[in-house]
Amino acid sequence: MAREIVISGISGQFPESDNIAEFSQNLFNKVDLLTEDHRRWEPGLYGLPRKMGKLKDISKFDSQFFGVHHKQAHELDPQARILLELTYESIIDAGYDSEELRGKNIGVFIGNSASESDEFFSYDPKKITGYGLTGCCRAMFANRISYTFDFKGPSFLIDTFCSSGAVALYEAVRAIQSNECEAAIVGAANLCLRPATSLHFHKLNMLSDDGICKSFDVAANGYGRSEAIVALLLQKSDVARRKYASIVHIKTNTDGFKEQGATFPSAAMQKRLIKEVYDECRLNPLKVCYVEAHGTGTPAGDPVEMSAISEIYCPGREKPLLVGSVKTNMGHSEATSGLCSLVKLVISMEKSFIPPNLHFYEPNPNIKALLDGQVRIVTTPTPWESDYAAMNSFGLGGVNVHVVLKSNTTERKPKQIEEMPIPQLALYSGRTEEGVQYMFDYLRNEVPPREFFALLHKSVYSSSVGKPYRGYKLLLKYQEISEIKKLISKDRAVWYIFSGMGTQWPGMAKQLMNLEVFARSIRRSAEVLKPYGLDLTDIVTNGETNESNSRNIILVFVSIAAVQVALVDVLNEIGIIPDGIIGHSMGELGCAYADGSLTAEQILLVSYWRGKALEDSNLETGAMAALGNMHM
Repeated sequence: MAREIVISGISGQFPESDNIAEFSQNLFNKVDLLTEDHRRWEPGLYGLPRKMGKLKDISKFDSQFFGVHHKQAHELDPQARILLELTYESIIDAGYDSEELRGKNIGVFIGNSASESDEFFSYDPKKITGYGLTGCCRAMFANRISYTFDFKGPSFLIDTFCSSGAVALYEAVRAIQSNECEAAIVGAANLCLRPATSLHFHKLNMLSDDGICKSFDVAANGYGRSEAIVALLLQKSDVARRKYASIVHIKTNTDGFKEQGATFPSAAMQKRLIKEVYDECRLNPLKVCYVEAHGTGTPAGDPVEMSAISEIYCPGREKPLLVGSVKTNMGHSEATSGLCSLVKLVISMEKSFIPPNLHFYEPNPNIKALLDGQVRIVTTPTPWESDYAAMNSFGLGGVNVHVVLKSNTTERKPKQIEEMPIPQLALYSGRTEEGVQYMFDYLRNEVPPREFFALLHKSVYSSSVGKPYRGYKLLLKYQEISEIKKLISKDRAVWYIFSGMGTQWPGMAKQLMNLEVFARSIRRSAEVLKPYGLDLTDIVTNGETNESNSRNIILVFVSIAAVQVALVDVLNEIGIIPDGIIGHSMGELGCAYADGSLTAEQILLVSYWRGKALEDSNLETGAMAALGNMHM
C-alpha cells in the first residue's frame, strides 16, 4: 500500500501579504488585494487595467546567507531569489533546520511561465556579464534550489502556464510515490515586471477593464493579473513532523484539439479528469464539502469549469456544493495560481472556516448550477464541514489538474496566554536581531498550539553560523520577558549551580507542579518522607506556610533537597547534560544527585536526618549573612 503523502511545510508571498498568516488575515477580512500604484509601472500605461496584485517588496536579498556571489545576486531574477527564501521558510515551517536535509534525495519541482527580468540584463551588449544567463534561465529556478540546499533528487521546471504550479505538485507526488525521491520542494513563481506582457493579455481580451476578477458573476469580463510565489515541502506521512493536509489523489490531462481554439477550455476533458480522480482513489465525491475552482472570471472559462464540477459533484447532494476562487481576492497569479488555491484550502482547514469570495453579487446566467441552487459561492466566512476538499486548475493551452486533499483531523485549539497553566518558552535564532524580534512580535497576542513551539525549537537547535542571533521569550499572562543576543561562541558550557540554605520560600514549587515530570518527582520524594510524618507536597506548595515552618530546619532541608532533585529530573527528561556542577551547603547534595553519586531517596533521607540532628542538638541559635559585590 502506498504511503500517504502530506504537505508538511508551506510558505508564500502574495499581494500585500508577506506571509501565509497575513494572507489569511486579508482573506477573512475581505481585503481586495489588487491595488493601483506605481510599484511596477504607471497605472493605465498602454491602456492597461489600472489595478494589479503586487508583492510588497522584491528588492531585498541576503546573498551571503544563501551563498550567492554578489555579482550573481545583482543579475538574479527576483523570482529565483524569493523562491530560495520561501524554500528555506517552508523547511523551517515543517520543523527542520535546512542543514538536516542537506545531501538527501529531495526533489525540486518548480512551476513558472516567464522570466520578465532577462531582457533587462541583455539589452546592452556592452554590459552583458554572463551572470544574466545563470540568473534568469528558468531551469535554474529549480536547479539553484537543489544546489543551494544540496538536494540530490529530480530537479526541473514545469511550464503549462496557468496550471504550472499544480502540475509541479503532480510531478512531485508521482516522484515520491515511485521512490525517485524521499521528499520534494514544490514551488511556483509569477511576477509582473514588464508592461508588454500584460499588453499581450489585454490584446487577447483576457483582462477585465478594471483589473478585478468577478468569478461566476454576471459581470465577469476577464481577470486581473497578480503576483505570487509559493513553496511547499511534501513528505511521506510517517516521517513528517507536521501535517497540514494529505494528498488523497492528483491527476492531470490535456484537452487536445478543440474547434474553438487552443486557449478555449474543455468541459468534457475537465469532467473526465475529475471522474477519473474519484474512480481511482475510490472516494465518493459527496464527501467533499468545498471545491476551490480555477475561476478566473472569464466569460468562456467560468461556465465551462462549473459545468464539469457540478456534473461530478452535485448529483445526490443534499446541500449545495460550496465553491470559491481565491482569484477574486488577489487576482490571477497565472503559473502560481494552483498553489495559491492550495494555500487557501490549507488556510480553510487550519482555521475551520472557508474565506469569502469577493465581487460576487449576481450569478452568471450561463452557469446553470448556480441558478438552480446546486452550487453556492462562498461570500462570508463559512464553517468547514468535511475532511475532504478539492482544487481544480487548468492552463491556457489546455493542461488540466485536479487534486483532492484530506485535512489533518488532529484537533488543535490555540490557547491565549492567560489560559496556559505554565509560561511557554519560545526559542528562536536568526540572521539579525530584528528578525528574531519579528518572530517574538508575532507571538505577542495569540499563542499558537503547543505543537508550533516543538517545531520552532527543532529548527533552532542548529550550529549554523548563518544565524548568529539567539533569543528567548517567556509568554506570561501580564508581562513579557525576552532577551536577544548575538552568539559569542559556538560551544558554551552548561553548568548546574545548586544553592544552599536561605533560598527557600513558601510555596516555591507550586507553579512548577504544573510540569508533570517535576510533579512526579515530588510525589516520589513525598513517599520517602511519609513514614516520618512529613507531607512534602504541602510543604513545597503551600504558600500560606507559617513563620515557624519557615524556621524549621528539617522542613527547610527536605524542601530544598526535593526541589533540586525534581529540577534535575526535569533537565534529564529534556536531554540536558551539564558540563560541570557546583553546590554550596545543601547544594552539595544536589550535586551528588546530579552526578549519580546518591539516589533521590538517599538525598531525601540525608536531608531529613541532617536537619533532625541539628534540631536535637540544642545548639545556640545564630545567623548567616550572604554577601555579594556589585560593580556599578
